Amino acid sequence: MTTEPQTKSMHHPKEQILNCLTYALLAIVSLCAVVLLYDLTSRSGDRFFYSKRDSVVLDLSISRGQEVLLHSDTEYRGRNANCTFWDCLNIYKCEHDKLKVYIYPLQEFLDEKSDKVASTLSSEYFQILETVLKSRYYTSNPNEACLFLPSLDLLNQDMFDKHLAGPALSSLNFWDRGENHLIFNMLPGSAPNYNTILDVNIDNAIVLGGGFDSWTYRPGFDVAIPVWSPLVQQISTAPIHNGLHRNYLLVVAQLNILPQHARTFNELKANSAEKILQLGSCGGNEIEARCSSAPHQKRFEYPRILRRGQFCFVGRSLRVGQPDLIEIMSQNCIPVLAIDNFVLPFEDVIDWSLAAVRLRESELHSIIRKLESISSVKILEMQKQVQYLYTNYLKDLKTITITALEIIESRIFPLLARSSRQWNTVNKNSHSTFNPIFLTSLVPKSQGFTAVILTYDRVESLFLLIQKLTVVPSLQSILVIWNNQKKMPPHLSTFPTIAKPLKIIQTRENKLSNRFYPYPEIETEAILTIDDDIIMLTSDELDFGYEVWREFPDHIVGFPSRIHVWDNSTMRWHYESEWTNQISMVLTGAAFHHKYWSHMYTYAMPGDIKHWVDEHMNCEDIAMNFLVANLTNNPPIKVTPRKKFKCPECTNTEMLSADLNHMRERSACIDRFSKIYGRMPLRTVEFRADPVLFRDNFPEKLKRYNDIGSL
Repeated sequence: MTTEPQTKSMHHPKEQILNCLTYALLAIVSLCAVVLLYDLTSRSGDRFFYSKRDSVVLDLSISRGQEVLLHSDTEYRGRNANCTFWDCLNIYKCEHDKLKVYIYPLQEFLDEKSDKVASTLSSEYFQILETVLKSRYYTSNPNEACLFLPSLDLLNQDMFDKHLAGPALSSLNFWDRGENHLIFNMLPGSAPNYNTILDVNIDNAIVLGGGFDSWTYRPGFDVAIPVWSPLVQQISTAPIHNGLHRNYLLVVAQLNILPQHARTFNELKANSAEKILQLGSCGGNEIEARCSSAPHQKRFEYPRILRRGQFCFVGRSLRVGQPDLIEIMSQNCIPVLAIDNFVLPFEDVIDWSLAAVRLRESELHSIIRKLESISSVKILEMQKQVQYLYTNYLKDLKTITITALEIIESRIFPLLARSSRQWNTVNKNSHSTFNPIFLTSLVPKSQGFTAVILTYDRVESLFLLIQKLTVVPSLQSILVIWNNQKKMPPHLSTFPTIAKPLKIIQTRENKLSNRFYPYPEIETEAILTIDDDIIMLTSDELDFGYEVWREFPDHIVGFPSRIHVWDNSTMRWHYESEWTNQISMVLTGAAFHHKYWSHMYTYAMPGDIKHWVDEHMNCEDIAMNFLVANLTNNPPIKVTPRKKFKCPECTNTEMLSADLNHMRERSACIDRFSKIYGRMPLRTVEFRADPVLFRDNFPEKLKRYNDIGSL
């Protein structure tokens, strides 16, 4: 139970908060004895990033802060484990198209009976509050705030009274069971269980936590942040060079790894002593050094010693989140993580597969073999990515705080969100396109695809196609390319009313290559190029095609397939559209490809292929298949059984594919393009992709994709 808070001041202007924070900073400087240390305790075996002696107790009676008297809370509810973005966040408070955060004034929460302080303000949490206060997110008006940030320090559960923390939060003026409130916590849990979530009644609050596992993390609601280490503040700012010439393949310098993992490394070191540097404590509470084992004990400066390894190990301890990750990345060492179910910092937006190696704890014995299998080129790329991620998202508490707020802002205001590429690309250039050949992870499913419809004047068919596309769950937007310069496109008001963005672009010239131009309106990585008369594809077919493309973003993924064959009688290549067991091309009249290939088609097509295609109004799809196959050496992927498309509303005279001369010309295209490339890049395959359970005798309700055509 909680008493009514007894306050000495209820004014909340920005100046008051700034004065309080400034006073706190002066208090830190005047103490002269504030040293950020780790608390090494034999009881927990864990390493903490600050202790009570390092916390600054702010004299709130001297400043104009608040003093709140509370009853200790004996009833533990914890949090709402089922919270999602849709039911625990009131987005109607976020009405200004930008994220605004209100900070509660500094308050001192006391137990009414014992005068025990609920929590004292640490220098780390002071920096977080100050960062928000000076950022574009801050507002001094709680009525215009989207989110609320308590001034109660809950970063380290060992450093506050969990029985007073709940009542302290409940006493806040706008708490409302934690709705739209932010809770920063880096070290959750306490002995003996060390839970991966804060043991405090936080109800529906959003947790920005450093110790999540996959069981306690609420995707799309919470934010995983790193456990901060003050040691990185003491590191020289001189650049650390990337390279392969490091003394060791793997450095193990974590102090608190589990005993069974330590034994495994001892066994590995017996056979690979020159590849592993295993270090431990030098004795006492010294954390800025590591020592090798007896009898020839040698002392190393930490974390600088991590620079000698290409890879550095982070393993499970009593707590899931460890400050070692920050320390390792600060030395540009590639992290090797063996913590099952650990949710990595900012995992929603950061692709950690580009910068870290993950393996199961049960596979630790194979770590050397796994690391030796990584190529030198990959190691250099990963080192660059580690440096990029650390510098941009993890280097200090200010950067961590702003990154966390930006992630939340992107959830509330998706139009402000960065793309996956923008979060993870080292060399950003607004005019460049990401090469999918080096894309090592799945494209986020939520990004969806952009449908690019090439049309001339078949308005009725175009409108019908738009209506069919808009029901595809993975569709993000539609872009209509009006290829008729003699006739204006229909007014936007005459188009079907749909729930997805739709834009119309009228081209300057009637060219087939216009379907592959990298239009700036295309915001997704996936593009579905589709003709205006392809109205027979179902929603399930298109959605499944996109899922296959996500798995293979460097391939062309499409529906109608074709094959190229060598004609011995004419000594030329021949274009074949009949039924065969092989394919080497998919037609781009209905196909998915990465937007990188649109860039390459427009600006890097070999020879005069693009000019020839535009002049003859044919073979743009063959040209695209040649281009992708030549650069990737990969075949296209055909999805679903469809081979030919029929358009009931279209006559044969309207369809180019019905013209025999058109077919002859396509054979000439293949022959001509192969001479320009100097080889035949197209690869023949004998498989297609169908949904799981597609042909199985199971009830329809158990199948994800039921509406799959057979033509």
